[in-house]
Amino acid sequence: MAVFMRGAIWVLSWLPLSLLRPLGVVLGWVLWLLASKRRKVVLTNLAVCFPLLTAEERLQRGRAHMVLFAQAWLDRAWLWHGNPALVASRLQLVGEVQALQQSPGAVLFAPHFVGLDAGWTALCLLMQRNFTTLYTPQRSAAIDDWVLEGRQRFGHVRLFRREDGFKAIVSAVRQGELMYLLPDMNFRLEESIFVPFYGVAAATVTTLPRLARLGQVPVVPVTTRLTPQGYEVRVHAAWTDYPGNDADTDTALMNQRLQTWIDQMPEQYYWVHKRFKSRPNDEASLYPPGTD
Repeated sequence: MAVFMRGAIWVLSWLPLSLLRPLGVVLGWVLWLLASKRRKVVLTNLAVCFPLLTAEERLQRGRAHMVLFAQAWLDRAWLWHGNPALVASRLQLVGEVQALQQSPGAVLFAPHFVGLDAGWTALCLLMQRNFTTLYTPQRSAAIDDWVLEGRQRFGHVRLFRREDGFKAIVSAVRQGELMYLLPDMNFRLEESIFVPFYGVAAATVTTLPRLARLGQVPVVPVTTRLTPQGYEVRVHAAWTDYPGNDADTDTALMNQRLQTWIDQMPEQYYWVHKRFKSRPNDEASLYPPGTD
């Protein structure tokens, strides 16, 4: 099965986007129709975060998201197996790139948009810096090997597991490595606090302000947008007022600023994730039964 999967992915890497992206549309519709648990999660997230949308508007946005999710998944074929020149031609790195190149170190706040792997690839391929990130092992050994190979394909990179400990990560940041951090999901509850996300309490890790403070480096947001030509990876200006003196306040501010980018491309945020899975004070789950 693993050999077949790798072979199929290799074949897909040769397809032009004019063929690969329509395949993503088909896959997205199939997932929307058959992956009922994920569909319910997407619709619940949209209802919680955008209560003013009608049911039909949520359906439209949910279907659009599932298509983009599928397209981004298939794009990993060329991101991780395509010719480097082809990969570079489909990735547009824009914004405060030169400032980041000259920064002695930084924590890159990379929210979970569907193109998150394209953002990582663009930075590692197109910038001459050392990068590091946190890595969560996949359940399937074959998928785990594929993801690890893909994310280590270009540049000088180092992947930490959470088991490696926070001290090792802080040390890497202090040595000038750029840390690609994705702290906007419902991770370990013991490492999280409840702060608003679209006005609803969401368990959120405090890693971003803690790492910036201990590493003594700025936070530089990086957002990735899927486009007809590939991906636009935007390096934003460093936050000059961050972190402050309180991790709870800083974490809430992270979510608040994230909402601004989500509002600019709402279909591209990672709504398949149960962002509100953990609830404060033993509140009832926001998700329908059977979506675990």
